[in-house]
Amino acid sequence: MGNSSPSAPHTDSAAPSGLDGYFEISKRGSTVGREVRGGLVTFFTMAYIIVLNPLIIGTTPDKAGNLITGVPFATATDADKGAAIAAVAVATALIAGLTTILMGAYARFPIALATGLGLNAVVAYTIAPQMTWPQAMGLVVWEGILITVLVVTGFRRAIFNAVPRVLRSAISVGIGLFIAFIGLVDAGVVRTGNPIVQLGIYGSLQGWPIVLFVLVLFLLVVLFVRKVKGAILIAILTGTVLAVIIESALKLGSKTDDNATGWMLNVPTLGEFSVPNFMLLGRVDLFGAFAGGPAVVLGLLLLVFSLLLSDFFDTMGTIVAVGAEGDLLGDDGNPPRTQEILLVDSIAAIAGGVGSVSSNTSYIESAAGVGEGARTGLASLVTGAGFLLSIFLAPLVDMVPSEAAAPALVFVGFLMMSQVVNVDWEDAEQGIPAFFTLALMPFTYSITAGIGAGFISYALIKLVLGKAKQVHWLIYLVAALFVLYFGQGAILALMG
Repeated sequence: MGNSSPSAPHTDSAAPSGLDGYFEISKRGSTVGREVRGGLVTFFTMAYIIVLNPLIIGTTPDKAGNLITGVPFATATDADKGAAIAAVAVATALIAGLTTILMGAYARFPIALATGLGLNAVVAYTIAPQMTWPQAMGLVVWEGILITVLVVTGFRRAIFNAVPRVLRSAISVGIGLFIAFIGLVDAGVVRTGNPIVQLGIYGSLQGWPIVLFVLVLFLLVVLFVRKVKGAILIAILTGTVLAVIIESALKLGSKTDDNATGWMLNVPTLGEFSVPNFMLLGRVDLFGAFAGGPAVVLGLLLLVFSLLLSDFFDTMGTIVAVGAEGDLLGDDGNPPRTQEILLVDSIAAIAGGVGSVSSNTSYIESAAGVGEGARTGLASLVTGAGFLLSIFLAPLVDMVPSEAAAPALVFVGFLMMSQVVNVDWEDAEQGIPAFFTLALMPFTYSITAGIGAGFISYALIKLVLGKAKQVHWLIYLVAALFVLYFGQGAILALMG
């Protein structure tokens, strides 16, 4: 939980009504202004997905050699490739906007959803090369349907409730480290190098984009310690203005192999406005991929299982972390309206497949908005509206470079570290699973991998100590599933 906790909750004897009553704004110690600021911060910290997802989904050919728009990749012109990228961008923003608004209006929780990074890479680079794009998105829909069934039957929430508190705390801290690492990578402060990763360019901080990141982070820290309202949002907007000025004067361009000091993701310039293309909506083939023999079907089921497990536990970790950051967890360690949150997240997976943008899932970047003060679903409505507006105002959204938004992610990593005190590090039964959980998230760049390592080590330690009965049976089941998850590459290799 962060130091940016809101003012004391509403204590008026009269029950709040209208907007306040529905979203419990006063009850959660927030205000409409704080919710709006938090929603905007969340949007700006995750708007990069509108740019990044099209570069993954929109540029990769399927087994038939076609782009997602159906145009043959081998003969595609620059205009064809641009149209594919634009179509994916529109669908990405649309599905993210709708699912985030649903989260705000129905689940009333300050979490935003969009195409899951990592999930989209699996779809583009592992699944699509084995089938057509509509068939690949059909598998995404099936994954979403299965998760929805798990939610409706209560199984997903049962697993959620069975997770011991020590693992929940470790998940929050691990995600804090993970989100800080994402921010440092997105800003170019941490890059691949020799031997694995390095600071900046050859061990030093070079280039105006990194200078901007440092300045924005310093501004954010100053504003925060001086308790200035809207510190994160002010820092992001100030950084964007400075970035536009820098790019206008110096013409730095995008970061490439030949231009290491360029902007990492977005070049802060105003692009061209165009009419949105919604052609990708509904381009789904639910059954075509299963037309092969039993071996093919088994391989596809493993792929669906991989997507499902990643989506399932990424969401669990995100909900716990965001809830802890906002002081929104109850005595049982669960956020309010857990079932509704999980249901919306599951429906979002289906929507991502129907929209041809890959599975949509809850975003840990939502913690940035919570760090700004968001506590209710009203913030999600603001974030969702931002995504819908970006369909038509994409050039304005693209002006926010990652170097201006990434400081918020790094700072939220600090806010989420406070949960580390809830782990008894002197007790190896708690400390070892907690360590594996929080260490593997940033080191493997995967929330799921960290959670899996925590589950397996927790169950194993209890077993060898003869304390098996202290552990809920669902923990053993999930640990076994994670063993299969970690070994799926070997299993697929044995299948030939």
